[in-house]
Amino acid sequence: MTKVIAFQGLPGAYSDLACRAAYPGWETLPSPTFEAAMEAVRDGRAELAMLPCENSLAGRVPDIHRLLPDSGLHVVGEHFQAVEHCLLAPKGATLSSIKRAHSHPMALGQVLKIIAEMKLTPVIEADTAGAAHLIAERGGVEDAAIASKLAAEIYGLDILKENVEDAEGNTTRFYVMSKSAEMPSLGTPDCVTTFVFRVRNIPAALYKALGGFATNGVNMTKLESYMLDGHFTATQFLCDVDGHPEEPGLKRALEELAFFSRELKVLGTYHASAYRLDQTSGD
Repeated sequence: MTKVIAFQGLPGAYSDLACRAAYPGWETLPSPTFEAAMEAVRDGRAELAMLPCENSLAGRVPDIHRLLPDSGLHVVGEHFQAVEHCLLAPKGATLSSIKRAHSHPMALGQVLKIIAEMKLTPVIEADTAGAAHLIAERGGVEDAAIASKLAAEIYGLDILKENVEDAEGNTTRFYVMSKSAEMPSLGTPDCVTTFVFRVRNIPAALYKALGGFATNGVNMTKLESYMLDGHFTATQFLCDVDGHPEEPGLKRALEELAFFSRELKVLGTYHASAYRLDQTSGD
């Protein structure tokens, strides 16, 4: 039986592309929302979910941080997907005939140069693949979509121009989520641990909570804060660190963190991706 991996968006979305790149041969399951993709894993329609968490140009993906802690799922992997935007249009359209570019706001913000050069009017759509689907249905020679090559294949659009993004190296990082934890065994090299925490409301609590990572030689690769339920005083932190939680150094650091925290929850431990290791090998 073919295994299934869920993602948010329509077929041809960059999340769909990430699923196919990371799990070739798996069936991809489009979902209207992040919550729906998670629910597909919880109810057994999919083994995994591919959820974007941050982009190298645009920063973190909204909502994911809020949804992860209470999702009932575990982070079992990560995937880095290159974002290579293409200008797509129905057959018969040319670069000179295009007047409007449709796409997700984040994608439109990453192709400002070509929009300015071609004097296009940006039109906001729900997502990149949705924009491609819309343009394919609408037809005509004046409207184009900013989306992936995969979207062009799925919706029968011509690629008028490839790699139209403003900056090279545009990459989105994804968390791979599962219903069951799949923690590597202790001693496995190149592990990453992801967790969330809320510090106690005492002076210097965050400083004291994070000090244990420095004193125990643990490398912290990600630390982000965000409000909970719209309260300025309720701040939660999402963190990635190198290592396995049963390794002595990280274990001590997490114990210190727990002492100064109101809440601490490990979301998963998993192998660092080859992309991450390549990026850090030159440091």
